[in-house]
Amino acid sequence: MRDRYNATARNCTMTTTKLDLTGLKCQLPALMTGKAMKALVRGDRLEVHCSDLLAVIDIPALVEQGGNRIERIDRRDDAIVLLIEKQNDAIANRN
Repeated sequence: MRDRYNATARNCTMTTTKLDLTGLKCQLPALMTGKAMKALVRGDRLEVHCSDLLAVIDIPALVEQGGNRIERIDRRDDAIVLLIEKQNDAIANRN
């Protein structure tokens, strides 16, 4: 699901993509997050929902290695929610 909103402070349109990875076990959440990040452009955000506790370690490591930024990590009920901002355009491949 993609939500568009006007970020007036940055004078651009940013997209937030929600990715539900609940129920998937270690390495799949990190791998699928990495794949989803490639489809974003700089300034876009990815909201990842997962239930695997190791994702709190794996996904931030992947995000930082890619030159991107974790904005927030929350725990909601049985899920972990990570909000990631794409900061590195080098690997974006949006058509």
